[in-house]
Amino acid sequence: MSRLAYFRVSTTDQSIESQRAAMGGGFDREFSDEGVSGATPAKDRKGFAALLDFIREGDTLHVYAVDRLGRDALDVQATVRQLLTNGVEVHVHGLGVIAKGVGELILAVLAQVADMERQRIIERTAAGRQAARESLERTGKTHKGKASMGRPQAADPKEVKAWKASSGASIAKTAEQFGLSTSTVKRYCTSH
Repeated sequence: MSRLAYFRVSTTDQSIESQRAAMGGGFDREFSDEGVSGATPAKDRKGFAALLDFIREGDTLHVYAVDRLGRDALDVQATVRQLLTNGVEVHVHGLGVIAKGVGELILAVLAQVADMERQRIIERTAAGRQAARESLERTGKTHKGKASMGRPQAADPKEVKAWKASSGASIAKTAEQFGLSTSTVKRYCTSH
């Protein structure tokens, strides 16, 4: 009967340490996936797959949030159902132990809410990109006043390409001349 923890963080502003502290720590064994998107099904994550291989009947699995258990509402439900069927107790921080029946129902609703929120984020991001494109076409600036949608260019690609060609310089010498990385010079010289 082990007390196990699973952590997943997808961005640098999230931390396993904060999840561990919130859940009280002191686990017999911990499994984690860092830099793994929530869009990846639970069973396809290296750390979660190792957890599934290790966990046994009578163990308790602790997770920080419902969305740590799967890609979407269906994945969360299938994952939890598999764990419960195998005699594993699932403890979600802030919710407590999820049991068969009512616990599964509550979990299904929360997983659906998390799934809807993820879809809203995707929609808001797409709408922002579209607004930026339209504004860029209309005014030459994005809706936030930037000259481009991507990261700002470190130099004018046409100028870099022309200088490299006229001087017969290598990529490394061109990079040095303009204070760019060699990969940026390669990109400028092949895409424009």
